[in-house]
Amino acid sequence: METQIDSLECLEPDMALKILTCLDDSADLVRASAVSRYWQNIVVSNGLSKQLCMRTFPGLASIACVIEPSCHDSSGETQRDHRAYASLFRAITAFPLTYCIANPVSASSTDRYPDESIINTMVPMNSKIGRGSYWSSQGTDDPDISETLVYNLTASFCVITEINLHPFKDLRDWNFPIYSSEFVRFRMGHPKSWKELNYDFIEAEECADNKFMWTYTSPMFPMAQENRLQRFKLPEPVVCIGGYLQIELSGRVQKAWDDKYYLCLSHVQAIGRKLSPAFSVDFTEPSNGISLMYDAEKFGICKTSPSV
Repeated sequence: METQIDSLECLEPDMALKILTCLDDSADLVRASAVSRYWQNIVVSNGLSKQLCMRTFPGLASIACVIEPSCHDSSGETQRDHRAYASLFRAITAFPLTYCIANPVSASSTDRYPDESIINTMVPMNSKIGRGSYWSSQGTDDPDISETLVYNLTASFCVITEINLHPFKDLRDWNFPIYSSEFVRFRMGHPKSWKELNYDFIEAEECADNKFMWTYTSPMFPMAQENRLQRFKLPEPVVCIGGYLQIELSGRVQKAWDDKYYLCLSHVQAIGRKLSPAFSVDFTEPSNGISLMYDAEKFGICKTSPSV
């Protein structure tokens, strides 16, 4: 039989590692680790799948450890991390897109509760007979006062690719004013303490902004004064660890009949990939240490779920 030579084994270990580090897809790393025991040792022992995840999605750096409850073999920590992070990379980039807002948490102000509550932004405009369904801020003489809306996402661990907002157009006013902001910015993160969220901020008409640790802040996007669903695609998919989204509306343009400035939204969407139940995160209080929970069986099921 013809003698076959492993070209990677002919190189210095550092050079072989550098070559495999250039792979930018976890599927390629999995294939590489299946070539030979030598290749597998380089990929697994150096944590290349984890490195790829951290390099591509820096937000994952806050994860302290991986837990795989369904695994009963004795392959060790490095093998477990390799499986989990290789699968996680595939999930972040390939799981089907879906709607990711579960429910609203708070608004920095509300004009007439409950008629103009943030709850109204969960359904499309004009879903109520005879009038639009929308959230409205309180009125102010200062057009520079910002407003924030906070939402709970459908999972404590997900990836958001775009956020869509529909400003409210008042059809009851003969001028048909549109109460859009000039700019919008998005933040994502997790609660400072999960216990403090056992409270109805909406009914109490209180702002919950200071209850969260915002680990991601987007650029400021210009918002059009137009009656349509406006799409704001994030520069890169954002891994949200903790499952909370804040929308900051800045700059008021439109005055109402009382000569005050208002901001109003009729509908809010967040589009992304829900990583649960294959993946979830566990927070340890009071240190807020984060563990990644990985279920290999559920990972296979999630890959075939329907998309939006």
